[in-house]
Amino acid sequence: MDLQEIRKIVELMNEHGLTYFDLTGEDFHIKMKKGPDLEALRGLIGSIPAAAPVAVAAPAAAPAATGAPAAAPAAEGAEINSPMVGTFYRKPAPDAPNFVEVGTAVSEGQTLCIIEAMKVMNEIKAERSGTICAVVAEEGNPVQYGDVLFRIK
Repeated sequence: MDLQEIRKIVELMNEHGLTYFDLTGEDFHIKMKKGPDLEALRGLIGSIPAAAPVAVAAPAAAPAATGAPAAAPAAEGAEINSPMVGTFYRKPAPDAPNFVEVGTAVSEGQTLCIIEAMKVMNEIKAERSGTICAVVAEEGNPVQYGDVLFRIK
């Protein structure tokens, strides 16, 4: 099997959304995986001591008692979601100020942030006017399609 054949297999995997490919021939065996290794993640989860979930569950019960006040601020305002996958930036350059802050009044079409995808800087603009009430995404972190970037009211 040569490099051209392997490239064709990768193209077919991308075209059809495949994440796993395994082929054995007379003189070769090729196995390709794309994306997270779920078996490795299952192994890691299985190796977590049984006491760890109990420690995590106990603090989670405390906010449940005060769930109503905690839930209200999280849901305040309409969501502005990421239209693409990429890296989230709040400012146009490292030494420049942020496009918007909490409390900033924005108008429809105003630039809120930049999402870098494949070395292309894509300006994300406000879809409506309002006031930014929360910045949800973190500077320099990856975002997925549909992730909440900001909340606006």
